[in-house]
Amino acid sequence: MRHKNRIIRYVVAVVLFACLMSAAPVGDSAAESWRTASGPAAVASQARVFRGWGFDTCHTPSTATMRAWLSSDYRAIGVYYAGRARGCRKQPNLTPDWVRSATGMGWRIVPVYVGSQSPCVTNKKKRDYRMSADNAWDEGAAEARDAVSRADDLGFGPGSALYLDMETYRINSDSCTGPTLDFVRAWDREVSRQGYLPGFYSSADSGIAHMEDARRQGYGDLPVTIWYARWKVGPTLSDEPSLDSDAWQPHRRIHQYSGNVKEKHGGHQLTIDRNRLDAPVAVFESSHGDQSGADPSRGDPSQAYPSHADPPGVNPWGATSWGVGLWGSWGVDQWGADPG
Repeated sequence: MRHKNRIIRYVVAVVLFACLMSAAPVGDSAAESWRTASGPAAVASQARVFRGWGFDTCHTPSTATMRAWLSSDYRAIGVYYAGRARGCRKQPNLTPDWVRSATGMGWRIVPVYVGSQSPCVTNKKKRDYRMSADNAWDEGAAEARDAVSRADDLGFGPGSALYLDMETYRINSDSCTGPTLDFVRAWDREVSRQGYLPGFYSSADSGIAHMEDARRQGYGDLPVTIWYARWKVGPTLSDEPSLDSDAWQPHRRIHQYSGNVKEKHGGHQLTIDRNRLDAPVAVFESSHGDQSGADPSRGDPSQAYPSHADPPGVNPWGATSWGVGLWGSWGVDQWGADPG
């Protein structure tokens, strides 16, 4: 089954790559700017967008905790699934079985890859993981292949959004921003080539401002979806100062608006970052188990719907909550409390 799945993924990747190649000529040089609209059209129909409240936490919680937290308004969770700079390296709970169980309860998963960091990263703990300023493009492509492979191991299939975590870095120096942009663009291109959606997480005043500047300059190979951290403000997906109002719209934004806070639900406490989402999340492959969904509004969170069915009120492919962007249309899950 895994062999068949890889063949299917390869075919999707070939179609995607052909689509991207037809958009503009692409050279092998990292210095060549591929100035086309970012976004893999070939996988748009596979993407699953979640609109609602989510959280991320360093260590993936147990299935018991995930079940207990169904009493909250959260229905999406960010997991740090791979990457050489990942802070919480030991993730005993994060297995294909955990992904299947969490998905079956009705959770949507946001995979985070913490790879090589910018040459000018400000976090001292991340400086041992800085990218090579002279080889950033090749490193970005190589880590993208690792990101896809590790995602596939957990059951995240084509159409899944994979978010590259680039911690705060200085953006006032070309010697810093040049290699960082090369790394991100190479990572994005390779993730897209393999049939996945490249996402990007960073501080709003650092990496996000940098990506916005690159977008305004017309660079291609930019992230399809972004996740910006701006704390101590209200959760907003439309009023971010670092972004033009039409940038990464529609259905391509996550706002991390609060961090390192403790919450308890169902008797289980976690230290989390709070997020508001309207963006693509992971797609769990049926070859790893049924992608059943539990109805979050019911009292019994273990009650599941048949394979590939969605809970009442969820509209992954319906006609009422569609977003039409540069790379097609997709449906939107709206679980939990509507953030407005």
